[in-house]
Formats: sequence, structure tokens, C-alpha cells
Amino acid sequence: MSHSTAHTATSARERNKVLAAVVVGTTIEWYDFFIYAFMANLVFAALFFEPAGPGLAQILSLVSIGISFLFRPLGAFLAGHFGDRVGRRPMLVITLLLMGVSTTLVGALPTYEAIGVMAPVLLMLLRILQGLSAGGEWGGAVLMAIEHAPANRRGLYGSFVQAGVPIGMLLATGTLAGVRAMFPGDSFLEVGWRIPFFVSIILVLVGFIVRRSVDESPVFQEIKETAQQSSAPIVQVFKKYGAIVAFAAMVFMANNATGYMTTGGYVQGLASRPVDGTPPGFGFDPVGVQLAAFAGSISWLVFTFIAGWASDKIGRKPLYLIGWVTLAIGIVPLFMLVETGVAGVAWATIILGVGLGLTYGAQAAWYAESFPASVRFSGVSIAYAIGAVIGGAFAPTIAQALLQATGSTWAIVGYLLATVVISIIGTLLLRDRTGIPLSIEFENSGKWDDWKKGDEFVEASPVDQAARVER
Repeated sequence: MSHSTAHTATSARERNKVLAAVVVGTTIEWYDFFIYAFMANLVFAALFFEPAGPGLAQILSLVSIGISFLFRPLGAFLAGHFGDRVGRRPMLVITLLLMGVSTTLVGALPTYEAIGVMAPVLLMLLRILQGLSAGGEWGGAVLMAIEHAPANRRGLYGSFVQAGVPIGMLLATGTLAGVRAMFPGDSFLEVGWRIPFFVSIILVLVGFIVRRSVDESPVFQEIKETAQQSSAPIVQVFKKYGAIVAFAAMVFMANNATGYMTTGGYVQGLASRPVDGTPPGFGFDPVGVQLAAFAGSISWLVFTFIAGWASDKIGRKPLYLIGWVTLAIGIVPLFMLVETGVAGVAWATIILGVGLGLTYGAQAAWYAESFPASVRFSGVSIAYAIGAVIGGAFAPTIAQALLQATGSTWAIVGYLLATVVISIIGTLLLRDRTGIPLSIEFENSGKWDDWKKGDEFVEASPVDQAARVER
């Protein structure tokens, strides 16, 4: 066996390990995040905010979901800075541990009845830690996957990172459905709600072992070997690539806002709260509603992989434009279907999952290809965090406020369609750089800003050699 062949085989094995590490870790991160969001819609108003009164307690409970988003940019800043300075892999391990510990502690919190106002204060503090972790997690996972990927399969490899969201939701909805079946009625409010949070610590231990086993990104190894780490990557991102950050954030806005109708637990809460509840819901079977959302997660997962694969064939931008039209088609009948029953909830989330997958699967690749090597971690993390703030941060809160103000779910539909328009504008403004070389050598060549699809660049460095062999 020649040296080059051995290198390629080793690279292929390592890439498979990397994909396993990003899927496992990202799934766990989002399981933790979604379990909190589901509980905020279902029980936190009664357990932590009850003295505020029924309507305001529910709003405050939903606001606690959004609080974490406000701290995502700080998590992105910190992880981006150190990810561009000391490496991608250490950030993956740190963010996973932070999310796991904070989630487990939520499950152990005393309620308002036990310790008074300190209960919601501690809940908010732990939610902030979740936000810091989520802000740093995504960028590291993206770069480990994309920078290990063959150049012509970045969309597919990146879709494994994106798959962590629907898989995390599958895990969260499945766990919640099981717990609600085991702890019906008041027993769920008393004890059952804590169990999904405690499950997190087991998942985190598995993720920690897997993530510790992978090698550092080859692009960062090259940056380190040539001593070309940026001393202030955050400053460089805003100074040179601020417009790209803004356009990329706009691209993410509608997917995040619409996705949080289900991942944020809003649809499930609305469908399963009693008709005479405070606030009222549609009164459908809670276990059935969770299983319906489970079906929607499968749809989202399948189309996430389809989107990643298709974007390698037709480019990121054309794929996204198809996705926005599909998502808008899913938004219009969303609540009409939800109010018809559990089967309607299933169909609503399945149809919505198609558009969500098509506007999410290729995001990792498009973001990574939008920033040069020396500031890539900072760039993708900050763009993602800002997009999450303007999109999903307070989407469930806005939806509930619109419903209470107008008495109609059509106001929510209008709000979601408005975010789609903004994301279409961002999609048209952000350059499609499918296939651009990702190495520090290419960045140093001075060709980064002028590169366009179809341009050739022969690298002397070994970073993309395995990719060329696979071509």
C-alpha cells in the first residue's frame, strides 16, 4: 500500500469518526435545549412563575426560552475567539459539558413554592448557561465536519451537523411522550417533569467520550503549524466581513422562527393545554401530541439530509430558494391543521418539516464557505447566533402575544411569512461559494474575495488532498 493510499484510508476513517462525534454531540445539545423549551410551554408557568397570574406567567415562562438566545452571541464570541486561537476540538468538549451540567441542574431545582423568588432566578441563570453553550456549540461542530469533508460533499457532511436538531427533537419528544405516559395528570407536574432533565447526564457522558476521540480539524492544524492564528478574530470578522455576517443571519431568521413553533414547544403546548386552561389550548391528548411532533421531526430529519446532498449538486442558493417557497406553503395551513386534532398536528408538523429541512440542511456548508480560515469559527458562530436571536429567540413569546392580542392564529402566520421574506432577501444577497478552497493557503493567496464558482486553485498543502483523491 502506497503512502498516499494509506493516508486517504486513514482520512476516510477519521472523517467517519468526526461525523459520529458531531451528530452525537449536537443531538445531545439540542435534546437539552428542547426539553427546556417543552417544559416552559407545559409546566414552568405553574411551577416557577405562578404568582404573576395565569396569562403573564405563561408569557414569562416563554420569555425564559428567549433569554438564552440573548446570551448565544456571547457564547459565539467566546467559542469563536478560542476556536480560532486554540482549536475546534476543545470547544466541542467544553460546550457539551456546559450544556449537560446546566440541564441536569434544571431538573434538580426547587420550585417557587419551595424557595420563592430564588426559583425563577436560578432557572433563568441555568437557561443563560444553556444559551452560552448553544452559541458556541454549532460553530465548532460545523467546522469539524466541513473542514474534514471532501470539497464536493461539504453539503452532505454539513447536514450531519444540522441533523442534530431534528434528532435531538426526536429524542426529546420521544422521552417526553414516555414520561407523560408514565406520570399522567398531576404526577407529571409533581415529579415527572424532572426525569427528562436527569436523562441528560447519561447522554453527555456518551458524547464526551465520543468527542474526546476525534482529531483536530486539518485546516486548524495547518493554521497552527504556520503560526497564522488571528490575534483578534472577532474584530477581523466585523471589520472585513460584517456584511456577510448580516446576510447570513438573515438567511437563518425564518427557519429559526418557524422551527421554534415546534422545537420551542409552542404548537405542542397550544394543542395539549386544556380548553379551559390558563392560557387555554385545544385540549388534545398530550401523549398523542408529542408523538405527532415526533413524526414531524422525522420529516425534518429526512429533508435535512436531502438538502445537504442536493446543495452539493445544484449549489447552496438555488436549494435555499426552493426551500423558502416550500416553507411558506407549510406555514399557511399550520394552525388550521393543528386545531383539527392529533392527526392534524402530525400532518402540520410533517409538512412544515419539509420546508424546515430544505432551509437548514445546507446551512453548515454555506456558512463555512462564506468565511476564510483564520476567522471561520468566529464568523459562522456569530452569524448563527445573531440569526437565532432575530429569528427564534422570542418566536414563541411573539406568537403567544399575537394570539392573546388578536384572538387569531392568522396573526402568527403573518409574522412567520414576514420572516420568510427577510430570509429570501438574505439568500439573494449572500454569495454562493460552493466548492471554494477552505485552507489558510488559499486565504493567503489573496484570491478569497474574488473567487467565484468554477475557479481553480492548486494547493501545495495537504489539507484537501484526500478530497481530491475521492473526486
